[in-house]
Amino acid sequence: MRPIFTSLIAGAALAATTLTGALAETRFGPLLTPAELAAAQDTLNPLVLDIRAGEGGYDAGHIPGAVSAPYGKFRGPAENPGQLLSEEALTGLLRSLGVTADRPVVVVHQGKDETDFGAAARVYWTLKSSGVSQLAILNGGVNAWTADGRGLSTEATQPVPSDITVSFSTEWLATRDEVKAVVDGKTQATLIDARPEAFYKGETQHKAAKQPGTLPHAQIFTHSNWFASGPAIVDPAAAGALAANAGLKGDETLVSFCNTGHWAATNWFALSELAGIEGVKLYPESLVGWSNAGLPMDNVPGRFTHLWSTVKSWF
Repeated sequence: MRPIFTSLIAGAALAATTLTGALAETRFGPLLTPAELAAAQDTLNPLVLDIRAGEGGYDAGHIPGAVSAPYGKFRGPAENPGQLLSEEALTGLLRSLGVTADRPVVVVHQGKDETDFGAAARVYWTLKSSGVSQLAILNGGVNAWTADGRGLSTEATQPVPSDITVSFSTEWLATRDEVKAVVDGKTQATLIDARPEAFYKGETQHKAAKQPGTLPHAQIFTHSNWFASGPAIVDPAAAGALAANAGLKGDETLVSFCNTGHWAATNWFALSELAGIEGVKLYPESLVGWSNAGLPMDNVPGRFTHLWSTVKSWF
């Protein structure tokens, strides 16, 4: 009986090895290479959402089987682009795209630069908060796909509407009131400005913002720090090292913000999904919503000049 028993063990080991290899070949999220996405399409049947719009976007050529899901549909109005959509609006949008809670979803952007990645990260954050359990971004986007020698299709894929109902999670969300509590010193959190330094210093501002500057007590970690070269974001190991070197260790809640929750989504993705820091939050409306509400800002040009003029007027 021993040879039979030995054969059974050997067979089980071979099956386990084969299964491990298959899972490795179809590794899913949070980032996928073009080869990994192609393998996932063969085995996992993910829903591929192409978030590009306009000339040169989806209609000009997309990953075969991808559904058109323009980024603008996930955004707020022009006066506050980062504003979070209502649960009702998100439910309607995700149903129309065929999104379900359990089917894997891959978010695909163009991959033209670091800023472009923020769109994919913002959609990823929205889907995760809406209850989608398996998510990935194609690292490098469509540009990486074609650079890998893979073809595009001009045949539109019509989604099969789903019956998903969104109950938006607050686990990765920082509301305006929560941010204000941090600014007022009522709760503890690290506020992280994802914008380039000129925005942080108040030297320039978003066209929809009431005034330049940053959140009081905020520190800067520009979104482009996560990209070594080109539009592909760093891997988890590199993200962990970058976060640790910047002192972003999750000892207290990390809140990422920018102008409209776009660059901030890249910081959120890198810290939460790549570096594996728990409890990282995104402030979606960011400084456009904050400044237009007349709330206090730091690094506002002319503030100290105005203050000195006021002081001199007292004498």
